[in-house]
Amino acid sequence: MSVSVPSFVYEHEHEHEHEQEKHFVMSLTRLGVHNFSTRSNSNNDSSSVYHQLLNLSIQNLRFAGSSLPKPVVIVFPETKEQLANTVICARESSLEIRVRCGGHSYEGTSSVAMDGCPFVVIDLTRLDRVSVDVDSGTAWVEGGATLGQTYYAISESSSVHGFSAGSCPTVGVGGHISGGGFGLLSRKYGLAADNVVDAVLVTADGKLLNRAAMGEDVFWAIRGGGGGVWGIVYAWNIKLSSVPDTVTCFIVSRSGTKEQVADMVDKWQRVAPTLPDDFYMSSFVGAGLPERKDKPGLSATFKGLYLGPKAKALLIMNQNFHELKIVENDCKEMSWIESVLYFSGFGDQSSVSDLKNQFLQDKLYYKAKSDFVRKLIPRLGLTIMLDILEKQSKGYVILDPYGGMMESISSDSIPFPHRKGNLFTIQYLVEWKEADNDKTDDYIAWIRGFHGSMTPYVAQDPRAAYVNYMDVDLGVMNWNKTGVKLNDDVVETGREWGEKYFGNNYDRLVKAKTEIDPFNVFRHQQSIPPMSLEYKNSKGSRLSE
Repeated sequence: MSVSVPSFVYEHEHEHEHEQEKHFVMSLTRLGVHNFSTRSNSNNDSSSVYHQLLNLSIQNLRFAGSSLPKPVVIVFPETKEQLANTVICARESSLEIRVRCGGHSYEGTSSVAMDGCPFVVIDLTRLDRVSVDVDSGTAWVEGGATLGQTYYAISESSSVHGFSAGSCPTVGVGGHISGGGFGLLSRKYGLAADNVVDAVLVTADGKLLNRAAMGEDVFWAIRGGGGGVWGIVYAWNIKLSSVPDTVTCFIVSRSGTKEQVADMVDKWQRVAPTLPDDFYMSSFVGAGLPERKDKPGLSATFKGLYLGPKAKALLIMNQNFHELKIVENDCKEMSWIESVLYFSGFGDQSSVSDLKNQFLQDKLYYKAKSDFVRKLIPRLGLTIMLDILEKQSKGYVILDPYGGMMESISSDSIPFPHRKGNLFTIQYLVEWKEADNDKTDDYIAWIRGFHGSMTPYVAQDPRAAYVNYMDVDLGVMNWNKTGVKLNDDVVETGREWGEKYFGNNYDRLVKAKTEIDPFNVFRHQQSIPPMSLEYKNSKGSRLSE
């Protein structure tokens, strides 16, 4: 039975929202923040400056549709003081806060508030300065810088330093580190978050806290405990990694029958996690991989980075994975920064300076899911995987090897727990263009079915997932409806996905959240909940230990 809602209800809500916007803008202006764009001035024109600024950093087009909630204001602070003042103004105006760095949130949490509450997007892209200190082996990176900007700035200061983080250059440093940050150097140096030595955090009260001021529990939480949860990290102090003058790279694709592709993937899972930690080799598997647009069909593409010369890389490959038949012409020697460009997806005509580009040229609609693998996938599991991939040319998986340093770092050193015993991750992806939007439900049903079919072959108790590949299928919180109340048991509700992302670190994250943001100012549908006072007293004694 449908219930009609009087039009004056909508008008009242719109009027209230307009008053919030007006109050917020007045507050921003009073505190010296002038870089913003308001929805009320857009006149619902999709070509307006407001919509251009909003969509500029939305990388997953599923969250750019006209029917989705839009922020009342988008703010672009240019100093840490403006950033802090923007947070204060948003709270004074009772607006929810969404924080955006590169806009790569898989579920749109940096650009959209799905709970229906009026919200503001604080976009950090103008806070993108990188200051490198080669003598100390560190760099200060503002939260709105991209990985590409960071890598480029490091290379400008030194040819033998890099940073252990992801391969997509337009990903924002802030969100990437907040979720851990796996990349091509992680088998050698750990995650991006493992290499953070200090940070400056803007709290819900607009205070600026460094590591000493925020305390070790909060500093621990912001390095891998998820983005948009603790406050806003204005800047990260990162530890640089040593890289040789020459590295070796290859990208090779191998196709064939389903049995032949299964043979290659099976060999990969036995070899890649056990290679020397100077060697990273991933595998992309699908029936329509971008690298093989001219030859669609089931194939596996292997991407390798070796921190050393070509001759040594070839020797290692021939000793460990001779079935791949890597030859000298497959391998390219280059500098580390050139290798970043090589794996970036920017194309053959690009140059190292293109790494400074903050925005993707080509955007897609996509849905992703993830798994961790602790035991070799048996032949039956590989066959099931290939059967499913063969039927959907827009879907593929990325297999990222662990081992090396990832085995040595404790599972509770930072919130990211997926360390010793994990052989590799599976990232499931399905991507499509606007012309195929009428098939969106089919694509999402396909990837959910795929993920379900792999259940017997991946980590269990809990079935683990990577928070940087956020997946709302794991569970969500409607904070507008729920609030922070004992009878809603939000800590236990959050445990549903929190333990999948963070394992046994979930309870410590709840404790840190309660300490730094007890009123839950920074939140989204999968954020860490704080404890209510009643929950802490009745059930939370073990959380407070």
